[in-house]
Amino acid sequence: MAVCAACSLGAQAPSTKTYSYLVYVASEAADRIALLRFVPGDGRVDHELTTGIMPADVDGPHGLTLSPDGRFYYVSLAHGQPNGTVWKYATKDDAVVGRVTLGMFPATMHTTPDGEFLYVVNFNLHGDMVPSSVSIVATGDMIEVARVRTCTMPHGSRVNPQGTRHYSACMMDDLLVEIDTATLKPARYFVVTKGTEAGGVGAPPIRSMAPTASHTDGHDAVGHGLDAPKVPATSCSPTWAQPSSDGSSIFVACNASNEIVEIDAARWTLKRRIAGAAGVYNLAVTKDDRLIATNKRDQSVSVFDTRDGRELARVRTTRRVVHGVAISPDNRYAFVSVEGIGAEPGTVEMIDLRALKVVATVDVAPQAGGIDFYRITSNE
Repeated sequence: MAVCAACSLGAQAPSTKTYSYLVYVASEAADRIALLRFVPGDGRVDHELTTGIMPADVDGPHGLTLSPDGRFYYVSLAHGQPNGTVWKYATKDDAVVGRVTLGMFPATMHTTPDGEFLYVVNFNLHGDMVPSSVSIVATGDMIEVARVRTCTMPHGSRVNPQGTRHYSACMMDDLLVEIDTATLKPARYFVVTKGTEAGGVGAPPIRSMAPTASHTDGHDAVGHGLDAPKVPATSCSPTWAQPSSDGSSIFVACNASNEIVEIDAARWTLKRRIAGAAGVYNLAVTKDDRLIATNKRDQSVSVFDTRDGRELARVRTTRRVVHGVAISPDNRYAFVSVEGIGAEPGTVEMIDLRALKVVATVDVAPQAGGIDFYRITSNE
């Protein structure tokens, strides 16, 4: 006699449970921070708040990152007199619980896996074309414990999954720089210029490509990154450094040459150069071997298979000047910030990484940039 497996297990009706995906985003031109709530196919602003203390000028919230436990989020305010700051907020009520002054134009940042330290690049957009630094902040008391001199216009701050190394890219020196998180000193550097790729040990050399280069990577309020950086034809002009999900590779976004450079972290050698779209800018990785790249001059987001370097899809965004990307912990969705142009609002777009298409868009304040994933909640 045939047996009904479903009956023997106690068949149940399909679950109707749905989930919300919560994302924080900062809008640089408006001094606004928004918490967004997405469900597949829809999204809305949960609430907003104003950041900064300069009533007559824009403070410019550029970077945003969450603590690993989700209790706090950190926002870098790029503009200061002259130095910028990083503010620590509590996610439970958006209260400011700490603040620290760092270098000129603190930009992207990332915490160590234990949440004890925050690594912030001082991009120095408004200063001279001289070497800048990475600030290391003890997050408990928000104290800068070290300021590590690296290279010219560092950006794309990321700590590897093991918490042992920090990586940043130097836009005007064509370098990837590695900091040892135990010694708080530069450990290695890698030249990413096409044709002269090479690794080195210790502090990076100063090899500025363009002493009079125009700041057109998108940090300025006028250019919005619509023009390629004015650098030599062979240069990479890197804007992001992203460890792979296991830390074995480092991916570097070449904003000028429209490529992604992959470096073997153990051997410290070039693995390959992956062709990308115009103005590849920020990167993120999933735990299932996909690399997501925002393309600042192409109005698109690329999804790559890291195993073979194939571009699986190039997803067009609603507005121009694509900026940051954050991945949900279930690897299902990518959330992308788009700055917009002029008086346009910024947007955050929810990309389904299975269907490889945009499934929801939310308007926020102009020049949406820094973005990070907060949490998934049940809608029951």
